[in-house]
Amino acid sequence: MAASPVEEIKEKIDIVDFLRGYLTLSPAGKNFKALCPFHKEKTPSFMISPERQSWHCFGCALGGDAFSFLMRYENLEFGDALRVLAERAGVELRRLNPAEYKFTGLLFELNQVAKDFFRDQLAGSNAAKDYLKQRKLAPGTIEAFELGWAPNEPEALTLHLLKAGYRPEDLLAAGLSFKTERGMQIDRFRGRIMFPIHNHFGKVVGFTGRVLPQFESDKTGKYVNSPETAIFNKSKLLYGLWLTKNAIREAGEVFMVEGQMDMLASWQAGVKNTVASSGTALTSDHLRALRRLADKMLLCFDNDEAGMAAGERAIDLASSADFQVKVVSLKGHKDPGEAAEKDPEGFRAAVKDARPAPEFYFSRYLSGTGRDPRDREFLRSLRVVLAKLGAIPSPVERDFWIKELSRRVSIEEKILLEEFSRLDQKGVPAPAAPEDAAREPAQPLTRRELLSQMLLSAMLPDNRFDLLGDHAQYLAAEYREVLAVMARGERRSSDPRLDGVLNLVILRSAGFAPEEVEKLKKHLYEEYLKERRRELTLAVKQAELRNDREAEEAALAELQSLPSV
Repeated sequence: MAASPVEEIKEKIDIVDFLRGYLTLSPAGKNFKALCPFHKEKTPSFMISPERQSWHCFGCALGGDAFSFLMRYENLEFGDALRVLAERAGVELRRLNPAEYKFTGLLFELNQVAKDFFRDQLAGSNAAKDYLKQRKLAPGTIEAFELGWAPNEPEALTLHLLKAGYRPEDLLAAGLSFKTERGMQIDRFRGRIMFPIHNHFGKVVGFTGRVLPQFESDKTGKYVNSPETAIFNKSKLLYGLWLTKNAIREAGEVFMVEGQMDMLASWQAGVKNTVASSGTALTSDHLRALRRLADKMLLCFDNDEAGMAAGERAIDLASSADFQVKVVSLKGHKDPGEAAEKDPEGFRAAVKDARPAPEFYFSRYLSGTGRDPRDREFLRSLRVVLAKLGAIPSPVERDFWIKELSRRVSIEEKILLEEFSRLDQKGVPAPAAPEDAAREPAQPLTRRELLSQMLLSAMLPDNRFDLLGDHAQYLAAEYREVLAVMARGERRSSDPRLDGVLNLVILRSAGFAPEEVEKLKKHLYEEYLKERRRELTLAVKQAELRNDREAEEAALAELQSLPSV
C-alpha cells in the first residue's frame, strides 16, 4: 500500500534540520536541545530526537512532530501545515486537483510580483512618500511591512504583468484587475498606498489600497480590498500577524485594532504585539488563530455609539473564546493610529493601563445612573451588565466580578444572581462555550515516575539496563513495561500509551556518571517505599471499615516490615 502524503512528508523531512530553521540547537547525547519557543525559560528543556523524529518540552509538556510544531509556531491549521511541508518536501498532495494546486501557486506568484511592482513604484512617487511622511511612518516601518504605491494610471500593473508573461484571465482571477462595463481590463488599485496582506506564514495573498486624499471622490472608496480568492479570505486573516506573532507569543497578549494604519502606528510606537482586522468585524477564525498565541486581548474602539457597539460585540466574542479581555482608553484621540502618531509615550501608557472589560461595562452602563433599584433605567442598565458578566466562561472570574458589582451597586450577591437567573429564563444567551477550548492539561508526573524516566534515559545510550539490577521492580508500572520493550532493542511500541512514555525516555536520554545512576536508584527505592507505605496505610483503614481482620493483619505486617527512609 502506498504511503499517505503525511507519512511521505515525515520520511523526507528531518526534524532536526527543520527545527534548525526556527531554533538554536545544541547536542545532548544522541538528541538535541533548545530553549522552548512556547514558554519563557533560561535553561533548555526542549528536546529533539532524531531517532523518533519528535520533540518534547519538559518544561511546558508540549510535544509532537514537525506538523504539530509548525501548526503551533506558525499559527496554521493542519491543512495549511500540510501544504507548507508538502512543498518543502517535494511531495504532491494527491487529494488536491493538480490543476487547482497549480492555480493557487500561480495566485501566490502573481501577488508577490504585484507587491514588488508596488514597492518599486513607491520609490519614485514623491506624492506617496509625502503622504506616508505626514502619517509619520518611519522608513523602517514602511520597509518591514512592504508598503507600496499603485500609480494613478488605468493599466500600470496590468501592462507590467502582461509583459512578464502572465495571461489577462490570471490577473482577473487574482483580483489585481477587473473589466469595466465597456469590456476594458484595468487595474483594481490606482492612486493608492498599497498594504500587502500576508497569510500567517508570510506569503502575500492580497492587498488593501488607501487612496491618496487628492484622488478621493464620491466614486472611489477611501479603502479598496482585494476580492475573495482561493488564497484570500478576510475573515480568516489578520493584518500584521505574520510579523508580530512572536511578540504576541512572548507578551501573552494581543492588541487588536481595526485598520492597517492603526496597526502600523501602534507597532512603530513600540506596541509590537499588535494586529489589525483590516476593517472587518472580529471573527471566530481570527480568535482561533490568536488563541494559540495568547490568552489576553486588548481592544480599542471609537468613542461614538457605533464604535462602542462594535467594541462590545468584539468583547463578547473574545470572552466567549476564553480570552481575558481588557479595554484601552484613548481619551482625546479618535483612534489608535492618531494616538500613536501624536503621543507615542502616552499611547504606550494607555495600552499598559488597559482595564478589564467588566470595568468598561460598569463605567458605560452604571456611571450615569442612580443606585435606586426602583429606577427602571438603573434596572435596565444593571441587567445589561449582569448579562455581560454571566457570559464570562470562567466561573472563578465570573464570581469575582459579580462580587465587585455587588460592592459597587450595594446589592447582595444572591440578589444579583437571582436577577441574572430570571434574565436567563427570559432568553439572555447562556455563556458560549469557546470553539477552540483548551484541552485538559496532562497530569504531572509523580516523583517515582520522574525518577523511573531519568534512570531509563541514563541507561539508554549504552543499553546498560542490567545496571538496574533488583531496582527494576521499583520502577513505576508503565516504566517497567517500557523497560521490557527497550531491553528487546525496540524503540517503538504498538501501544500508544507506552509509545508516548517511550518517547519521553528517548528524548531525555543522555549519559549519566555511575555515581549519578546509583543516586537515582537510591532515590527511586526511597520513593517506592514512601508510596508503598501510603498504599498499605490506606489498605489498613479500608480493611478496618470492612471488618476484614485477615486483610488488616497482612497489611500491618508488611507495613511494619518496611525499612524506614
